[in-house]
Amino acid sequence: MSKFWTQSSLGCVRTYYLRPALNFGPSATPLVCLVFSLTSPLYLQILNMLQSSLTKSLRLYSTKAARNRQALERIIRVDHAGELGADRIYAGQMAVLGPVIQHMWDQEKEHKAKFEELIPKYRVRPTVLIPIWNVAGFALGAGTALLGKEAAMACTVAVESVITDHYNSQLRELIHNGEEEHKELIEVIKKFRDDEMDHHDTGLAHDAELAPAYKTMSNVIKMGCKAAVWISERI
Repeated sequence: MSKFWTQSSLGCVRTYYLRPALNFGPSATPLVCLVFSLTSPLYLQILNMLQSSLTKSLRLYSTKAARNRQALERIIRVDHAGELGADRIYAGQMAVLGPVIQHMWDQEKEHKAKFEELIPKYRVRPTVLIPIWNVAGFALGAGTALLGKEAAMACTVAVESVITDHYNSQLRELIHNGEEEHKELIEVIKKFRDDEMDHHDTGLAHDAELAPAYKTMSNVIKMGCKAAVWISERI
């Protein structure tokens, strides 16, 4: 029914809009014009062009939708893993830093809870490495805390620097893919990005750069965080 309707409609268009070009003559009836139009090579060529254009449009839409879905899954999965790791880092540092990081830790708990809400909402599979990041995060936090307050803050600065840059990259990608479509997630990431930047600045304000071998420690932690991000995006 749909195909017939399309052909008939195009035939009518062919009849009344292209009739002069066909030289049917003044005696030709609309029915003759319609029959001729439906069987003419020009009509078939137009129909094929329309079908080809529609097929390409559907294919492009399907490909774009699939890419957007993959990006959404990757972003939520890695951000959930990152916030879980940050939560465990602060848990490991609490014994040494205590009240200094309590507010930051509370915010990390809020971040983690939000992504735990988004995981089922968007039907995203969490990374399979959650148990590893759980242990690794706590070990990093406790290990740097044992080196002193400055080293613990140096850890915070390094981690939050990577997370802030990563959030900025995600925001650019989401806005490019469709700001209205991803409005909720964009607002969430913007807020969390700003929180992480505050944590970074707090670390600097509490003498992070006075930690022993600050640059070396910072670079090692940053490389570890970037590797964790890369892995968590994929598995």
